[in-house]
Amino acid sequence: MPLASIVQAAGIALLGAQLGPFHAAQLVVILFAGLVPLATYLAARSLGVAERGALLAAFFSGMGGLFAPAWVTLDSYGLAALLGTLFFLSFARAAATGDARAGALAGLAIGLLFLARAEAALLGLAPLALAAGARTRAAGVAGSALALAIGIAWLARNAALGPSDLLARSALLVRYEDLFAQREPTLDAFLAAGPAVVAARAGALGANAITFLFAFALLPVVGMVTGARALWPKAEVRAYVALALLVFLAQSLVWTLHSTRGSYVHSLAAFLPFGFALAAAGGQALLDRRAIGVRTLALAAALAGCLAMSIAALVQFDATYGATERARRAALDAVPAGPFLAIDASAWRWIADRPVVVTPADGLEAAACAVGSYGARAVVLEPAHFSAYDQLYQGSAGVPWLGPPIDRGGIRIYPVRGEVVCTPRRVYADTVVGASMP
Repeated sequence: MPLASIVQAAGIALLGAQLGPFHAAQLVVILFAGLVPLATYLAARSLGVAERGALLAAFFSGMGGLFAPAWVTLDSYGLAALLGTLFFLSFARAAATGDARAGALAGLAIGLLFLARAEAALLGLAPLALAAGARTRAAGVAGSALALAIGIAWLARNAALGPSDLLARSALLVRYEDLFAQREPTLDAFLAAGPAVVAARAGALGANAITFLFAFALLPVVGMVTGARALWPKAEVRAYVALALLVFLAQSLVWTLHSTRGSYVHSLAAFLPFGFALAAAGGQALLDRRAIGVRTLALAAALAGCLAMSIAALVQFDATYGATERARRAALDAVPAGPFLAIDASAWRWIADRPVVVTPADGLEAAACAVGSYGARAVVLEPAHFSAYDQLYQGSAGVPWLGPPIDRGGIRIYPVRGEVVCTPRRVYADTVVGASMP
């Protein structure tokens, strides 16, 4: 979805010459992320939380917990957090007063959030609910119309590019790696893999539930439940609970394999500030009548938990992504000049500063066609690779158009021998007379 790229491109256009493209893009991201605590504070105050409690909620969201590294990455986290909060605040006013302007602002937030996260389309059910009521009909119609205008414009743009198998690739995956296959996932194959599909959905339900708990730093979840019960008459609270549950079920049961690879964490960003605000409201209700010692202990435990989770998230982020980037940089000198194939093409593109083509998950024949089409000079396999390349990675598959691998800490670089020509049924290597692959 385009919103994060558009915002970052604006930063590059304005400050790229002074800061370089990466830091110019990142600066814009940080500026938006810096507004997340303010958004949380305003949300908490709108729910009737006292100033100290609202400041505490702002501190929680700013510290981040699981999202500590996310706020400064070149992604949509901060934008989603701000747009999600804007939606809930605008929806609250539209539901309370029937103000069409507030409804339109809620619809604008949904439309822009859809341009950051596709599952935001589910939030469009909220203004439809407003349109069903006589008092709030104008607000609901205004919000629905604006959200639909933005969403339909983007979908029309996609349709103009040509046919797409987006629905199949988003919902009919049996294995996550099938997303990167040239063959199109089919309903027949999906249904035939019934046990594997059911197991994946059961696993996603559990994994995403744990992700939710950790996203809200464990202890604040108790406050969220209490706050939701205490403030249930408020339309925005009911909408928050219903939409959070709907997105959880959609990510777990429909976009299952995407969600467990990080999509659900992205989804939660839009719910984070208002969620911490709701937790502050519940915490206020729980602790107001407690002894000061109990209140102090509970607050200290919540702060310590969120701080520990923030530090752990930063450490884990570097251990996961930083270590991988360092290993790739160390292997770069072994990759022949020119384009090459790799699974994580965007990361390798950044590291190598040259064209990189996504390795097709279908296997070697499709890889040969990609090599022939794009003039790639190597195939790079990492310890985490598509299953169709297991034999090649393990050294038990001889491929005439690939040279012996160069190993760099488990990253194996296979140079391409000469020019590879691909046909729909056969692949030929010009360096071995008569050599072919079926």
